[in-house]
Amino acid sequence: MMTLTRKFFLATCCAAALSGFAHAAPSDPLGLRGDILNDPPAAVSPAATQPAAPAASPAAATPAAASADPTKQAYWSWFRFNTAVLNTWKITGDADNPDIVHAKPNRLGLALPTRKVLVVYPRASSAYDTSITKIFNVFEDKLLDAEVTIVNFKLDDARGKALIEKAESEGYDLMLSMGSEATAWLWQNYKNGKLPVVSVCSKDPVVLGQSPGYDLGSGTNFAFTSLNMPMDVQMAYVNDLKPKLRNLAILVDSKNLSAVETQSKPVIEYAKKRGLRVMELSVNDPKNAQAELVKLVSSAAAQMQRNDPDLKNSLFWLTGSTSVFKEIETINKYAGRIPVVAVVPEIVRDGDNTAAVSIGISFESNAHLAAIYSVDILNGRAKAGQLRVGVVSPPDIALSFRKIRDIGMTVPLSMFEAAGTIYDYEGKAVRIDGANVAKKTN
Repeated sequence: MMTLTRKFFLATCCAAALSGFAHAAPSDPLGLRGDILNDPPAAVSPAATQPAAPAASPAAATPAAASADPTKQAYWSWFRFNTAVLNTWKITGDADNPDIVHAKPNRLGLALPTRKVLVVYPRASSAYDTSITKIFNVFEDKLLDAEVTIVNFKLDDARGKALIEKAESEGYDLMLSMGSEATAWLWQNYKNGKLPVVSVCSKDPVVLGQSPGYDLGSGTNFAFTSLNMPMDVQMAYVNDLKPKLRNLAILVDSKNLSAVETQSKPVIEYAKKRGLRVMELSVNDPKNAQAELVKLVSSAAAQMQRNDPDLKNSLFWLTGSTSVFKEIETINKYAGRIPVVAVVPEIVRDGDNTAAVSIGISFESNAHLAAIYSVDILNGRAKAGQLRVGVVSPPDIALSFRKIRDIGMTVPLSMFEAAGTIYDYEGKAVRIDGANVAKKTN
Protein backbone atom coordinates (compact mmCIF):
# COMPACT_ATOMS: atom_id res chain seq x y z
CA MET A 1 0.00 0.00 0.00
CA MET A 2 1.10 3.57 -0.55
CA THR A 3 1.82 5.32 2.74
CA LEU A 4 2.32 8.90 3.80
CA THR A 5 3.82 10.02 7.08
CA ARG A 6 2.36 13.02 8.89
CA LYS A 7 5.72 14.55 9.79
CA PHE A 8 6.33 15.35 6.12
CA PHE A 9 3.11 17.30 5.74
CA LEU A 10 3.59 20.84 4.43
CA ALA A 11 0.62 23.12 3.93
CA THR A 12 -0.45 26.68 3.45
CA CYS A 13 -3.98 27.40 2.24
CA CYS A 14 -5.81 26.89 -1.01
CA ALA A 15 -8.66 25.88 -3.30
CA ALA A 16 -9.54 26.34 -6.97
CA ALA A 17 -12.17 27.84 -9.12
CA LEU A 18 -14.72 27.29 -11.81
CA SER A 19 -17.52 29.46 -13.00
CA GLY A 20 -19.11 27.41 -15.75
CA PHE A 21 -21.95 25.55 -14.06
CA ALA A 22 -25.08 27.54 -14.77
CA HIS A 23 -28.63 26.67 -13.73
CA ALA A 24 -30.96 25.32 -16.41
CA ALA A 25 -34.25 23.66 -17.24
CA PRO A 26 -35.98 20.71 -15.55
CA SER A 27 -34.41 18.24 -17.96
CA ASP A 28 -31.11 19.04 -16.26
CA PRO A 29 -31.41 17.56 -12.74
CA LEU A 30 -28.36 19.40 -11.47
CA GLY A 31 -29.03 22.65 -13.27
CA LEU A 32 -25.66 22.35 -14.97
CA ARG A 33 -26.34 22.13 -18.68
CA GLY A 34 -27.71 25.53 -19.62
CA ASP A 35 -24.36 26.87 -20.70
CA ILE A 36 -23.81 24.04 -23.18
CA LEU A 37 -27.30 23.42 -24.48
CA ASN A 38 -28.41 27.04 -24.30
CA ASP A 39 -31.72 25.96 -22.80
CA PRO A 40 -34.31 28.72 -22.46
CA PRO A 41 -35.53 29.66 -18.99
CA ALA A 42 -38.06 27.19 -17.63
CA ALA A 43 -39.76 26.26 -14.42
CA VAL A 44 -38.01 23.62 -12.31
CA SER A 45 -39.84 20.43 -11.47
CA PRO A 46 -41.16 20.05 -7.90
CA ALA A 47 -38.25 17.76 -7.05
CA ALA A 48 -35.72 20.50 -7.69
CA THR A 49 -34.43 22.49 -4.80
CA GLN A 50 -34.16 25.90 -6.44
CA PRO A 51 -36.17 27.87 -9.01
CA ALA A 52 -34.68 27.90 -12.49
CA ALA A 53 -32.90 30.88 -13.97
CA PRO A 54 -31.91 31.76 -17.54
CA ALA A 55 -28.96 29.74 -18.77
CA ALA A 56 -25.62 31.47 -18.80
CA SER A 57 -22.33 30.79 -20.48
CA PRO A 58 -19.25 30.22 -18.32
CA ALA A 59 -18.03 33.71 -19.03
CA ALA A 60 -21.36 35.20 -18.04
CA ALA A 61 -21.70 33.29 -14.78
CA THR A 62 -22.19 35.63 -11.86
CA PRO A 63 -21.16 33.89 -8.65
CA ALA A 64 -21.78 35.58 -5.33
CA ALA A 65 -19.27 38.19 -4.24
CA ALA A 66 -16.07 36.57 -3.02
CA SER A 67 -15.67 39.15 -0.27
CA ALA A 68 -18.99 38.17 1.30
CA ASP A 69 -18.93 36.42 4.64
CA PRO A 70 -18.92 32.70 3.70
CA THR A 71 -20.88 31.79 6.82
CA LYS A 72 -23.77 33.87 5.47
CA GLN A 73 -23.85 32.16 2.08
CA ALA A 74 -26.45 29.58 1.06
CA TYR A 75 -23.78 26.95 0.44
CA TRP A 76 -22.63 27.12 4.08
CA SER A 77 -25.42 24.70 5.03
CA TRP A 78 -23.50 21.89 3.30
CA PHE A 79 -20.09 23.23 2.27
CA ARG A 80 -17.74 24.65 4.91
CA PHE A 81 -14.03 25.21 5.24
CA ASN A 82 -11.50 26.95 7.43
CA THR A 83 -11.93 30.59 6.43
CA ALA A 84 -8.14 31.07 6.43
CA VAL A 85 -8.34 29.40 3.01
CA LEU A 86 -9.70 32.69 1.68
CA ASN A 87 -6.23 34.20 2.08
CA THR A 88 -5.15 32.26 -0.98
CA TRP A 89 -8.37 31.19 -2.69
CA LYS A 90 -11.41 32.89 -4.10
CA ILE A 91 -14.43 30.76 -3.15
CA THR A 92 -17.89 31.71 -4.34
CA GLY A 93 -21.31 30.16 -4.35
CA ASP A 94 -23.05 29.75 -7.68
CA ALA A 95 -25.45 32.63 -8.19
CA ASP A 96 -28.27 30.33 -9.29
CA ASN A 97 -27.69 27.03 -7.52
CA PRO A 98 -26.82 26.73 -3.80
CA ASP A 99 -25.58 23.16 -4.38
CA ILE A 100 -22.63 24.39 -6.45
CA VAL A 101 -19.49 26.19 -5.28
CA HIS A 102 -16.64 27.58 -7.39
CA ALA A 103 -13.03 28.01 -6.27
CA LYS A 104 -9.95 29.54 -7.87
CA PRO A 105 -6.45 30.36 -6.54
CA ASN A 106 -5.98 34.09 -5.92
CA ARG A 107 -2.46 33.94 -7.36
CA LEU A 108 -3.86 33.28 -10.85
CA GLY A 109 -5.53 36.67 -11.01
CA LEU A 110 -7.41 36.95 -14.28
CA ALA A 111 -5.51 34.08 -15.88
CA LEU A 112 -7.44 30.96 -16.79
CA PRO A 113 -6.39 27.79 -14.95
CA THR A 114 -5.17 24.92 -17.12
CA ARG A 115 -6.71 22.14 -15.00
CA LYS A 116 -10.32 21.51 -13.99
CA VAL A 117 -11.21 19.47 -10.92
CA LEU A 118 -14.68 18.39 -9.81
CA VAL A 119 -15.35 17.46 -6.17
CA VAL A 120 -18.48 15.38 -5.68
CA TYR A 121 -20.31 15.67 -2.34
CA PRO A 122 -23.22 13.43 -1.28
CA ARG A 123 -24.31 15.63 1.66
CA ALA A 124 -22.97 17.84 4.42
CA SER A 125 -20.46 16.52 6.97
CA SER A 126 -17.99 18.06 9.37
CA ALA A 127 -15.51 15.43 8.16
CA TYR A 128 -15.80 16.82 4.63
CA ASP A 129 -15.17 20.34 5.96
CA THR A 130 -11.81 19.19 7.33
CA SER A 131 -10.97 17.26 4.17
CA ILE A 132 -11.72 20.00 1.65
CA THR A 133 -9.72 22.51 3.68
CA LYS A 134 -6.67 20.24 3.55
CA ILE A 135 -7.16 19.63 -0.18
CA PHE A 136 -7.17 23.36 -0.80
CA ASN A 137 -4.02 23.69 1.31
CA VAL A 138 -2.13 21.00 -0.57
CA PHE A 139 -3.21 22.22 -4.00
CA GLU A 140 -1.89 25.66 -3.10
CA ASP A 141 1.31 24.29 -1.59
CA LYS A 142 1.96 22.38 -4.82
CA LEU A 143 1.05 25.49 -6.88
CA LEU A 144 -1.49 23.46 -8.81
CA ASP A 145 -2.81 25.51 -11.69
CA ALA A 146 -6.40 24.34 -11.34
CA GLU A 147 -9.94 25.52 -10.86
CA VAL A 148 -12.26 23.48 -8.67
CA THR A 149 -16.01 23.05 -8.72
CA ILE A 150 -17.72 21.42 -5.76
CA VAL A 151 -21.20 19.95 -6.26
CA ASN A 152 -23.60 18.38 -3.77
CA PHE A 153 -25.54 15.84 -5.83
CA LYS A 154 -27.41 14.56 -2.75
CA LEU A 155 -27.00 10.92 -3.84
CA ASP A 156 -29.61 11.48 -6.53
CA ASP A 157 -29.05 9.20 -9.53
CA ALA A 158 -30.32 11.68 -12.11
CA ARG A 159 -28.23 14.50 -10.65
CA GLY A 160 -25.18 12.26 -10.49
CA LYS A 161 -25.45 11.08 -14.06
CA ALA A 162 -25.98 14.63 -15.31
CA LEU A 163 -22.89 15.64 -13.35
CA ILE A 164 -20.77 12.94 -15.01
CA GLU A 165 -22.03 13.98 -18.45
CA LYS A 166 -21.21 17.58 -17.66
CA ALA A 167 -17.71 16.78 -16.41
CA GLU A 168 -16.86 14.80 -19.54
CA SER A 169 -18.35 17.24 -22.04
CA GLU A 170 -16.68 20.28 -20.49
CA GLY A 171 -13.21 18.80 -20.34
CA TYR A 172 -12.72 18.22 -16.65
CA ASP A 173 -9.44 16.53 -15.82
CA LEU A 174 -10.19 14.76 -12.54
CA MET A 175 -12.96 14.01 -10.05
CA LEU A 176 -12.64 13.71 -6.27
CA SER A 177 -15.30 11.61 -4.55
CA MET A 178 -15.90 13.06 -1.09
CA GLY A 179 -16.97 10.42 1.42
CA SER A 180 -17.75 6.71 1.23
CA GLU A 181 -21.25 7.30 -0.16
CA ALA A 182 -20.05 9.36 -3.11
CA THR A 183 -17.21 6.91 -3.75
CA ALA A 184 -19.59 3.93 -3.74
CA TRP A 185 -22.02 5.71 -6.07
CA LEU A 186 -19.30 6.67 -8.55
CA TRP A 187 -17.77 3.20 -8.37
CA GLN A 188 -21.14 1.70 -9.29
CA ASN A 189 -21.96 4.24 -11.99
CA TYR A 190 -18.59 5.35 -13.37
CA LYS A 191 -16.09 2.50 -13.00
CA ASN A 192 -13.81 2.44 -16.08
CA GLY A 193 -15.10 5.88 -17.04
CA LYS A 194 -13.20 8.47 -19.05
CA LEU A 195 -12.03 10.65 -16.16
CA PRO A 196 -9.77 9.62 -13.26
CA VAL A 197 -11.43 9.53 -9.84
CA VAL A 198 -9.63 9.85 -6.49
CA SER A 199 -11.45 8.87 -3.31
CA VAL A 200 -11.15 11.03 -0.21
CA CYS A 201 -12.59 10.68 3.29
CA SER A 202 -13.67 7.17 2.30
CA LYS A 203 -13.33 3.87 4.09
CA ASP A 204 -11.37 0.72 3.21
CA PRO A 205 -11.82 -0.05 -0.52
CA VAL A 206 -10.43 -3.58 -0.14
CA VAL A 207 -12.97 -4.59 2.51
CA LEU A 208 -15.71 -2.92 0.44
CA GLY A 209 -14.71 -4.88 -2.66
CA GLN A 210 -13.60 -1.86 -4.66
CA SER A 211 -9.90 -2.74 -4.83
CA PRO A 212 -8.24 -6.16 -5.29
CA GLY A 213 -5.60 -5.49 -2.64
CA TYR A 214 -3.71 -2.85 -0.68
CA ASP A 215 -0.54 -3.18 -2.73
CA LEU A 216 -2.33 -3.15 -6.06
CA GLY A 217 -3.89 -0.50 -8.23
CA SER A 218 -7.59 -0.76 -9.00
CA GLY A 219 -6.93 -1.38 -12.70
CA THR A 220 -9.71 1.11 -13.43
CA ASN A 221 -10.04 4.89 -13.53
CA PHE A 222 -10.14 4.96 -9.70
CA ALA A 223 -7.32 5.72 -7.29
CA PHE A 224 -8.30 4.85 -3.73
CA THR A 225 -7.22 6.19 -0.38
CA SER A 226 -8.46 4.79 2.92
CA LEU A 227 -9.53 6.13 6.29
CA ASN A 228 -8.91 2.68 7.73
CA MET A 229 -5.64 1.22 8.88
CA PRO A 230 -4.79 -2.52 8.80
CA MET A 231 -6.75 -4.26 11.55
CA ASP A 232 -3.79 -6.15 13.01
CA VAL A 233 -1.81 -2.92 13.33
CA GLN A 234 -4.71 -1.04 14.93
CA MET A 235 -5.45 -3.85 17.38
CA ALA A 236 -1.75 -4.04 18.33
CA TYR A 237 -2.10 -0.51 19.72
CA VAL A 238 -5.28 -1.54 21.55
CA ASN A 239 -3.43 -4.48 23.06
CA ASP A 240 -0.71 -2.14 24.33
CA LEU A 241 -3.39 0.05 25.85
CA LYS A 242 -5.40 -2.78 27.41
CA PRO A 243 -3.30 -6.01 27.46
CA LYS A 244 -5.91 -7.81 29.59
CA LEU A 245 -8.92 -6.60 27.64
CA ARG A 246 -12.11 -8.57 28.35
CA ASN A 247 -14.97 -6.49 26.98
CA LEU A 248 -15.19 -4.51 23.77
CA ALA A 249 -18.36 -2.58 22.82
CA ILE A 250 -18.50 -1.18 19.29
CA LEU A 251 -20.53 1.96 18.65
CA VAL A 252 -21.77 2.26 15.07
CA ASP A 253 -24.58 3.68 12.97
CA SER A 254 -26.35 0.71 11.33
CA LYS A 255 -27.27 2.96 8.39
CA ASN A 256 -23.61 3.82 7.77
CA LEU A 257 -22.83 0.70 5.77
CA SER A 258 -19.19 1.59 5.14
CA ALA A 259 -18.57 1.99 8.88
CA VAL A 260 -20.35 -1.30 9.58
CA GLU A 261 -18.35 -3.18 6.96
CA THR A 262 -14.90 -1.67 7.59
CA GLN A 263 -14.86 -0.51 11.23
CA SER A 264 -17.33 -2.76 13.03
CA LYS A 265 -17.41 -6.23 11.48
CA PRO A 266 -13.60 -6.64 11.21
CA VAL A 267 -13.19 -5.67 14.87
CA ILE A 268 -15.93 -8.09 15.91
CA GLU A 269 -14.24 -10.93 14.01
CA TYR A 270 -10.85 -10.05 15.44
CA ALA A 271 -12.18 -9.89 19.02
CA LYS A 272 -14.12 -13.15 18.81
CA LYS A 273 -11.09 -15.04 17.52
CA ARG A 274 -9.22 -13.93 20.64
CA GLY A 275 -11.93 -14.86 23.07
CA LEU A 276 -13.02 -11.33 23.91
CA ARG A 277 -16.57 -10.50 24.81
CA VAL A 278 -17.75 -8.17 22.06
CA MET A 279 -20.95 -6.18 21.78
CA GLU A 280 -22.12 -4.35 18.66
CA LEU A 281 -24.08 -1.30 19.77
CA SER A 282 -25.92 -0.16 16.65
CA VAL A 283 -27.87 3.08 16.36
CA ASN A 284 -30.84 2.37 14.12
CA ASP A 285 -32.21 5.90 13.72
CA PRO A 286 -29.40 8.45 13.22
CA LYS A 287 -31.81 11.32 13.95
CA ASN A 288 -32.55 9.77 17.33
CA ALA A 289 -28.96 8.75 18.07
CA GLN A 290 -28.69 10.49 21.43
CA ALA A 291 -31.70 8.72 22.92
CA GLU A 292 -30.62 5.36 21.56
CA LEU A 293 -27.08 5.79 22.85
CA VAL A 294 -28.31 6.49 26.38
CA LYS A 295 -29.85 3.01 26.50
CA LEU A 296 -27.15 1.24 24.53
CA VAL A 297 -24.16 2.59 26.45
CA SER A 298 -25.67 2.32 29.93
CA SER A 299 -26.78 -1.27 29.27
CA ALA A 300 -23.38 -2.27 27.86
CA ALA A 301 -21.57 -0.72 30.83
CA ALA A 302 -23.70 -2.76 33.22
CA GLN A 303 -22.95 -5.97 31.29
CA MET A 304 -19.23 -5.24 31.27
CA GLN A 305 -19.15 -4.88 35.04
CA ARG A 306 -20.35 -8.46 35.51
CA ASN A 307 -17.03 -9.95 34.40
CA ASP A 308 -14.88 -6.85 34.94
CA PRO A 309 -15.96 -5.36 38.33
CA ASP A 310 -13.49 -2.45 38.33
CA LEU A 311 -13.95 -1.88 34.55
CA LYS A 312 -10.20 -1.67 33.98
CA ASN A 313 -10.26 -4.20 31.17
CA SER A 314 -13.15 -2.90 29.11
CA LEU A 315 -13.53 -0.19 26.48
CA PHE A 316 -15.94 1.37 24.03
CA TRP A 317 -14.81 1.41 20.39
CA LEU A 318 -16.16 4.49 18.61
CA THR A 319 -16.37 4.13 14.82
CA GLY A 320 -16.34 6.90 12.26
CA SER A 321 -20.13 7.15 12.13
CA THR A 322 -20.87 10.88 12.23
CA SER A 323 -24.29 10.48 13.83
CA VAL A 324 -22.66 8.50 16.65
CA PHE A 325 -19.38 10.28 17.34
CA LYS A 326 -21.04 13.70 17.44
CA GLU A 327 -22.80 12.42 20.59
CA ILE A 328 -19.51 11.96 22.44
CA GLU A 329 -20.82 13.92 25.44
CA THR A 330 -23.70 11.45 25.89
CA ILE A 331 -21.42 8.46 25.32
CA ASN A 332 -18.96 9.67 27.96
CA LYS A 333 -21.71 10.36 30.45
CA TYR A 334 -23.03 6.80 30.40
CA ALA A 335 -19.69 5.08 29.83
CA GLY A 336 -18.50 6.38 33.19
CA ARG A 337 -15.01 5.05 33.96
CA ILE A 338 -14.86 2.94 30.81
CA PRO A 339 -12.55 4.57 28.25
CA VAL A 340 -13.89 5.57 24.84
CA VAL A 341 -11.35 4.86 22.11
CA ALA A 342 -12.13 6.42 18.72
CA VAL A 343 -10.94 5.52 15.25
CA VAL A 344 -11.29 9.18 14.25
CA PRO A 345 -8.49 11.32 15.74
CA GLU A 346 -10.59 14.48 15.46
CA ILE A 347 -12.87 13.13 18.23
CA VAL A 348 -10.06 13.75 20.72
CA ARG A 349 -10.36 17.47 21.33
CA ASP A 350 -10.06 20.18 23.95
CA GLY A 351 -12.29 20.27 27.02
CA ASP A 352 -14.45 17.50 28.47
CA ASN A 353 -16.46 16.37 25.44
CA THR A 354 -13.76 14.17 24.00
CA ALA A 355 -12.73 10.57 23.55
CA ALA A 356 -9.88 9.57 25.85
CA VAL A 357 -7.79 8.07 23.05
CA SER A 358 -7.90 7.80 19.29
CA ILE A 359 -6.02 5.32 17.12
CA GLY A 360 -6.67 5.75 13.42
CA ILE A 361 -6.24 7.97 10.38
CA SER A 362 -7.45 11.53 10.60
CA PHE A 363 -9.63 13.14 7.96
CA GLU A 364 -6.87 15.68 7.43
CA SER A 365 -4.10 13.11 6.89
CA ASN A 366 -6.22 11.12 4.48
CA ALA A 367 -7.17 14.25 2.52
CA HIS A 368 -3.51 15.23 2.29
CA LEU A 369 -2.69 11.93 0.64
CA ALA A 370 -5.72 12.14 -1.68
CA ALA A 371 -4.62 15.63 -2.74
CA ILE A 372 -1.10 14.40 -3.51
CA TYR A 373 -2.54 11.55 -5.59
CA SER A 374 -4.62 14.13 -7.46
CA VAL A 375 -1.64 16.39 -8.15
CA ASP A 376 0.44 13.47 -9.39
CA ILE A 377 -2.34 12.35 -11.75
CA LEU A 378 -2.98 15.86 -13.05
CA ASN A 379 0.72 16.46 -13.67
CA GLY A 380 1.09 13.18 -15.54
CA ARG A 381 3.33 11.51 -12.97
CA ALA A 382 0.86 8.72 -12.21
CA LYS A 383 -2.19 6.94 -13.59
CA ALA A 384 -5.18 6.48 -11.29
CA GLY A 385 -5.60 2.75 -11.88
CA GLN A 386 -1.95 2.02 -11.10
CA LEU A 387 -1.79 3.79 -7.73
CA ARG A 388 -1.88 1.46 -4.74
CA VAL A 389 -4.41 2.06 -1.97
CA GLY A 390 -3.23 5.11 -0.06
CA VAL A 391 -2.98 4.49 3.69
CA VAL A 392 -1.29 6.93 6.07
CA SER A 393 1.36 5.30 8.26
CA PRO A 394 2.11 5.43 11.13
CA PRO A 395 -1.43 6.10 12.40
CA ASP A 396 -2.60 9.33 13.97
CA ILE A 397 -2.72 8.84 17.74
CA ALA A 398 -4.44 11.45 19.89
CA LEU A 399 -4.66 11.59 23.69
CA SER A 400 -6.72 13.66 26.13
CA PHE A 401 -5.00 13.50 29.50
CA ARG A 402 -7.90 15.41 31.00
CA LYS A 403 -10.24 12.55 30.12
CA ILE A 404 -7.61 9.89 30.86
CA ARG A 405 -7.16 11.27 34.38
CA ASP A 406 -10.89 11.68 34.98
CA ILE A 407 -11.60 8.00 34.31
CA GLY A 408 -8.52 6.71 36.14
CA MET A 409 -6.91 5.29 33.01
CA THR A 410 -3.21 4.80 32.26
CA VAL A 411 -1.43 5.08 28.92
CA PRO A 412 1.82 3.30 28.00
CA LEU A 413 4.83 5.52 27.45
CA SER A 414 5.21 4.22 23.89
CA MET A 415 1.74 5.52 22.99
CA PHE A 416 2.47 8.90 24.56
CA GLU A 417 5.67 9.17 22.52
CA ALA A 418 3.85 8.19 19.31
CA ALA A 419 0.94 10.58 19.81
CA GLY A 420 0.82 13.44 17.34
CA THR A 421 -1.94 15.26 19.20
CA ILE A 422 -2.07 15.66 22.98
CA TYR A 423 -4.33 17.64 25.31
CA ASP A 424 -3.12 18.24 28.85
CA TYR A 425 -4.88 17.85 32.22
CA GLU A 426 -6.65 21.16 31.64
CA GLY A 427 -7.95 19.93 28.31
CA LYS A 428 -5.74 22.34 26.37
CA ALA A 429 -3.66 21.41 23.34
CA VAL A 430 0.05 20.97 23.97
CA ARG A 431 0.86 19.05 20.79
CA ILE A 432 -1.01 19.20 17.47
CA ASP A 433 -0.02 17.17 14.42
CA GLY A 434 3.36 16.41 15.97
CA ALA A 435 4.22 20.03 16.77
CA ASN A 436 4.33 21.42 20.30
CA VAL A 437 1.91 24.26 21.02
CA ALA A 438 3.33 27.25 22.82
CA LYS A 439 1.30 28.29 25.86
CA LYS A 440 0.19 31.89 26.08
CA THR A 441 1.58 33.90 28.98
CA ASN A 442 0.05 36.98 30.51
